[in-house]
Amino acid sequence: MRVIVIGAGIGGLTAALTLKRAGIDVRLFEQAPELGEVGAGIQMSPNGTRILERLGLAQPLRAVAVRPGAAVFRRYDDGRVLGQDQLADRCEQTFGAPYYNIHRADLLDVLASAVPKEIVHLDHRCVGLSQYPDRVAVQFQNGARVDADAVIGADGIHSTLRTILFGPESPRFSGDMAYRGLVPTARLAHLGMEITATLWWGPNRHFVHYFVGPGAGYLNFVGIVPAGEWRLESWTAKGEVKDALAVFADFHPQVREIISGVDSINRWAIYDRDPLPAWTRGRVALMGDASHAMLPYMAQGAVQAIEDAAVLAKCLAQAEGADIEAALRRYEAIRKPRATRCQEGSRANRKLYHMPDGEHQRQRDANLGSLATLPSARSEWLYSHDVEAEFER
Repeated sequence: MRVIVIGAGIGGLTAALTLKRAGIDVRLFEQAPELGEVGAGIQMSPNGTRILERLGLAQPLRAVAVRPGAAVFRRYDDGRVLGQDQLADRCEQTFGAPYYNIHRADLLDVLASAVPKEIVHLDHRCVGLSQYPDRVAVQFQNGARVDADAVIGADGIHSTLRTILFGPESPRFSGDMAYRGLVPTARLAHLGMEITATLWWGPNRHFVHYFVGPGAGYLNFVGIVPAGEWRLESWTAKGEVKDALAVFADFHPQVREIISGVDSINRWAIYDRDPLPAWTRGRVALMGDASHAMLPYMAQGAVQAIEDAAVLAKCLAQAEGADIEAALRRYEAIRKPRATRCQEGSRANRKLYHMPDGEHQRQRDANLGSLATLPSARSEWLYSHDVEAEFER
């Protein structure tokens, strides 16, 4: 079986690894002239890290990732702890895999180092697709044309393959924008912060920070606020530190000290998509943001792409070349309900995080505190699920 993966981000690289592990002839095509990742930190929950560890990546991940002791939820103004999820050792004991905070570039390097160089083809932008009864042909801007038994679209929220399969569709604007930055940990030593992921919830805004990099060398932060007229979806658009400080002026002094510690700050508008009616057509399937772009309020975008990759490989391996279209439909049937739940949960969390002060906010805070002693109780359905175990029953 020959499979082409379009897009060499976190999802596409993981798909290449899971397909290769399954004994499938896989080739990976990326439009950029070199592999690289922009952005900053991401959170990796056990439902994703257990898949990566099975791919033999446990040691390189541990070398660059940070194990947060807890996810701590705080009130925005006085810093009062509203609740917390225990992570680190208790998370591993409960769910059988670690919870990591990691820089996107570090994760991409770990994945790319594990993929054989000969299967990666850079500077190949997909511009066309033709399906035949026995194969798929992909056309690239550089004139190359490559045939395969199946094609996987891991080409992101602005997926070319999705447009080819289902027609043009615009992402949905959330109404929010994010400020993000990385602060060298040494600059914040006077704050005495523990190695946790901390979420400060305030009216119409929230602020998240956690450590990333070898030795927890940086503090990554993301502050999400109403976007106003800002609509640019770009990881690299520059923001102004003074603007971020102004919009978080009524937050706890620690938040403002963190923002003040950056050399530069970026901002981007936040988009997702409504759940798609279908992810597959014929011998082509979508995965990751191409199929289920979601808001960042569950920290599941990258992890759900990793789950996609694992299920895709299992379904195609069990097809044994007999009926690839049926295998891809099975993949969709397994993955779509869970990913859709994450999409919808992320939208619901936006309202939860940004609730204005008042009776509903006080009830939310009380409910959060009642679960404080349970390790990741709110996420058990998510973290405990093993997508690969379904195939061993």
